[in-house]
Amino acid sequence: MELYGYPLKAKFTYPKPPPSKILPATSTVAASYKNRAPYQPESISLPWMPNAYYKAAALNPTLAPLSEDFPGLPPTKIIPFISERPNGVFTRHTLDDWHRSNMTNYKESETTRHNAERLRADLNRTIKDVYQQAKRTQGESTKNLGERVSDIEYWKSELCLELDAMIRETNSLTDMQKRLERALADTEGPFQVAHKCLLNREKRMGIDLVHDDVEKQLITEIKIIRSVRERLQQCLNTVNAQLMCNKEARQELEKDLADKQMGHHIDNKCYQLKNTSRGIHYYRGVERIDATISVPETWARFTDNNIFRSQSQRATSAKLRASTESVLMGTADEMWRQFSKVNDAFTSRITETANAKSKIQTHLAKTRQEIFQIETKIQVIQKTIKDKEVQLKVAQTRLDERTRRPNVELCRDTAQIRLVQEVNEINETLRNLHQCLRASEDMLQMLVRSKAVLEHDLVIKNNSLFIDQERCMGMRKTYPSTVQILGYV
Repeated sequence: MELYGYPLKAKFTYPKPPPSKILPATSTVAASYKNRAPYQPESISLPWMPNAYYKAAALNPTLAPLSEDFPGLPPTKIIPFISERPNGVFTRHTLDDWHRSNMTNYKESETTRHNAERLRADLNRTIKDVYQQAKRTQGESTKNLGERVSDIEYWKSELCLELDAMIRETNSLTDMQKRLERALADTEGPFQVAHKCLLNREKRMGIDLVHDDVEKQLITEIKIIRSVRERLQQCLNTVNAQLMCNKEARQELEKDLADKQMGHHIDNKCYQLKNTSRGIHYYRGVERIDATISVPETWARFTDNNIFRSQSQRATSAKLRASTESVLMGTADEMWRQFSKVNDAFTSRITETANAKSKIQTHLAKTRQEIFQIETKIQVIQKTIKDKEVQLKVAQTRLDERTRRPNVELCRDTAQIRLVQEVNEINETLRNLHQCLRASEDMLQMLVRSKAVLEHDLVIKNNSLFIDQERCMGMRKTYPSTVQILGYV
């Protein structure tokens, strides 16, 4: 292998030694080269590379001195230099040079073949790329035309859908106009019912004559009924103006749809053209003619604006129709809901009054029972007081008799102490019993007074129940049905 950086055709690797006076024999020279492998420096550790020849040949073919990294072969491996040759024969190259020259030629040939193969592959790839580029370019154009046709079809479908929606919306708005006129006459009856209920409830008595939730709901019902006619008339005027706007938006959609149909026909024809189609010709300079007046953004925006205007008018119409429907439903639902609230308030008030009446009756019965029990308890206390007074007399009599004992017999014994304690305990008990008697008598008076109040309140509750349950609720059962208020009949 050639050393990197050394000339390819170097004659000697080391300086020529001075010739000796006696030349060695030919057999000796031949024996010195026997079984010797080609010379390969041990200091080279780089792998063999195909372009090593070109790198070495690029240098100047001059002998370079030995570097420090390559000090040379040891004395035992130095090839003996033959300074004396018979008959004037002199060898110009060594066997190692011959092997290295062959290896260099092999590598040069291999490198050349590799470059040729790479060049052929590049040419095949270039031809294939040209074909694929032309096919890809035409395919992209065809794809763009297909996308354009798809876009036109999309906008056509959007225009058709919007046009159908506009026609349906106009018809629906016309039907709504007719319903508004029938709904104006269905609001007089509820007003009379609410007004009569207020007059009847003025006949309540006493504490029941209050401004309760029923009266508030009745007043609210009257206000709601008065506002219904005004809203219905305003909606009718707005519907007539919206019908004219819907007609103008419909004309714009029809014109844009006709243009889209013509453009779709032309672009679809261009999309179906191929290299084998008939009617294809050269049109020199046609690519320099720009007859366009819009770009995809403005083109799409134009149709989108038409659809948006139609959608806006349709949304306004739908909103108006919804608001009109809401007014119709609202007047009926609001009146019916308020009617239900009034009925619920009546029901709640009737239930509350009935519960109050029931509680009054319950409390009245309990009060009467308590009066009876208090009277019985007073009698028991009075009897107990009498019994205690007898015990007190006995204890005091004993103490009085024991005061008459003579001399030293007047002993403060256990019996004396217990009798004194008994008298004190009986006096304390009598005081407590008298307090309980007075408290029971006071409570009896309070119970009697409460009984009278409950009986009077019971009469008031009966009167309120008759007004709310019989008169008002009996009259509110004739309220018009929801179907009539909505204007369906």
